[in-house]
Amino acid sequence: MYEPENILDAEIKRRMIFRRHMRWFFTVLLFAVIGCIAFFIFVPPSSSPAEKIFEVPSGYTLSQTAEILERKGVIRSAFLLRAYIAVVKEDSPVISGFYLLPDKESLSMIAERVVAGDYRITRVKILFPEGLDVGDIEKTFTSAIPVFDGKKFLSLAKSQEGYLFPDTYYFFTIAKPEDVIDTMRINFNTKTAPIAGKIKDSGHSLADIVTMASIIEREAVTPVDRRIVSGILWKRIKLGMPLQVDAAFDYVNGKTTHALTREDLKIDSPYNTYINKGLPPGPICNPGLDAILAAVESTKTSYLYYLSDTKGKMHYSKTFEEHVRNKQKYLR
Repeated sequence: MYEPENILDAEIKRRMIFRRHMRWFFTVLLFAVIGCIAFFIFVPPSSSPAEKIFEVPSGYTLSQTAEILERKGVIRSAFLLRAYIAVVKEDSPVISGFYLLPDKESLSMIAERVVAGDYRITRVKILFPEGLDVGDIEKTFTSAIPVFDGKKFLSLAKSQEGYLFPDTYYFFTIAKPEDVIDTMRINFNTKTAPIAGKIKDSGHSLADIVTMASIIEREAVTPVDRRIVSGILWKRIKLGMPLQVDAAFDYVNGKTTHALTREDLKIDSPYNTYINKGLPPGPICNPGLDAILAAVESTKTSYLYYLSDTKGKMHYSKTFEEHVRNKQKYLR
C-alpha cells in the first residue's frame, strides 16, 4: 500500500544527511582555508632569501612594498601582507630603509618589522682623518668592518682619489664599496659647494685645486703654513720649476721625507715631482677643506723654498743657498 508519509520522511532524512555532509564539508573547507592562510602567514617561504638585504624604498606605500617583497620572494602573498597589516597592525604605515634577513622569516615577522623599522642592521662610526689615500681608507674600513670588500673598494676608489671627503661617517655593517664611495663623494660635493665660486675665480680647474690641496695636506699642518706653502708651489709651477715635494713619494713607494734616498728621487714615475714639472697626474691623498681653501687662497710671499724641522715647524727661504743652510741647521 502506498504511504506518502514514508516518502516524505525519507526525503526529510535525505536532506538532513545532505545538510550534515555540507556542514562537515564547509567546516573542513574552512579549516583548510584557515590552515592555508596560517601557513602563508606564519611559515617562511622556501625561497625566502636568508642572509640577504631587502629595501623598502622611500615613499613606498604598503601596497607597493607588499608587491616588491612578493616579487623578491621575501613573502608568498602581497595580498595577505596588506590584510595582516590592515587587521593586526591597524593600517600602520611601512618604514622605508634597508632590512637584513638574518634567516628566513614568516610574513607575520616581516609585517611586524616593516611597520616598526626593525632593520636589524647596525651602524659603525668610522673616522677618516684628512690626508688618507684610498689605501689608507680601505685599511681603516676593513679594520672597522672585517667583512667589507676591500679589494673591490680599491679598484673602484682609485679613480676617486682626492674626492673622498675626510670626515666622521656612520656606515651600515653591510655597506657596499659603491655606497661608501658615493657617500664620501657626495659629502665632498656638499662641503666644497660653498667655495665653488672661489675655485672658479682662482683660475685653476677643480682637478688642479684638489691635486694641489692633496700635496699641501701632506706638506704643511697649520692654516697659515698651508697658505704660504701653497703660494710657493704655485709660484714654482709658474716659474717652470719642479715642485720637488717629498710627500708625493709616499704615494709612489710609501716612503716619507726622512726615509728617502738619492735613488728614490730618480724613480721613473709621473708622481716624481723632482724629475717632472707641474702638478702630478692626480691627487696623492684626500685633503680636508682647509687644505682645499689653502690651494685656492694662497699667500703670496718672496719665499721659494721651505722645510719642516724635526718638531714640525716650518722654515722658509728666498734662495737655494739659504735653503741649504736651513737644512744644515734644522734637520740635523
